[in-house]
Amino acid sequence: MTRIVVIATGGTISTSAGADGVKRPSHSGRELIGSLGDEFGVAIDIVELAAKDSSALVPADWDRIAAAVASAVDGGADGVVVTHGTDSMEETALWLDLTLDTAAPVVLTGSQLPADDPDADGPANLADAVGLAAEPEAGGRGVLVCLGGEVLAAVGLHKVGPVAPSGFAGALAADRPRLTVGAASAATAPRVDIVAAYPGADGAAFDGCVAAGARGIVLEAMGAGNAGPAVVEAVRRLCASGVAVVVSTRVPFGAVGAEYGPGAELVAAGAVMATSLRPPQARVLLMGVLAAGLDVAETFARWG
Repeated sequence: MTRIVVIATGGTISTSAGADGVKRPSHSGRELIGSLGDEFGVAIDIVELAAKDSSALVPADWDRIAAAVASAVDGGADGVVVTHGTDSMEETALWLDLTLDTAAPVVLTGSQLPADDPDADGPANLADAVGLAAEPEAGGRGVLVCLGGEVLAAVGLHKVGPVAPSGFAGALAADRPRLTVGAASAATAPRVDIVAAYPGADGAAFDGCVAAGARGIVLEAMGAGNAGPAVVEAVRRLCASGVAVVVSTRVPFGAVGAEYGPGAELVAAGAVMATSLRPPQARVLLMGVLAAGLDVAETFARWG
């Protein structure tokens, strides 16, 4: 019989409102799964790894999830499903995609509505994810995200809310060459921070992040990758000191390049453009690149 391991980490899919009306994780993985294994004719094992809102996760939790997935596959699982909150699902999905080396399907799922909502989408999403994880052809395609009837790739995933059936935008999953950074540890990867550009921004936030130990900065630029002169000067100073700077944009579906003067000045100052990744995933990729000692410009030119 096909064996699926479901790793529960919390998130909206597991929440119900308490007496105070506040939604918090309150349903175990076992409660969420119920008799789903019988419906699909598969054996389901549950790993109760965490019960957190995904906004509370830290990089060390990515390592814990990765270790649980690897342990499940090493133990004979034919596929793995991770239930996860949507707030930081894009970060966890990409880190797992970068670091896991497994041919078994690995599928993340969650929900936009809590478990006690009359129209809760969690049960359908979980059923779809288990069904996908049980398909051998889903293996070898990298980490997949299954929500709202959509199957999306980890790379390029970003949350857009109820305007999309899944709550996310991104590329439909397909066979593709994968970028891996090996068995890197997120907990010990170099610190990477995100700094926003805005009218009147200067170098203060950059300096604060570097003082706190950052070895990489993702600039959440304006428009197509633009920022004011004070930010350009700060980027020039940081790059000269060996800090990696990657430029993304605050525009949800915007492309980044050096077509305008400020963007060209950022590149001339030493920054690297993340042409397709939003700031959260650009940060994750930069963490992995720095941890693995890969070339930042070359890697982002291919994958960012």
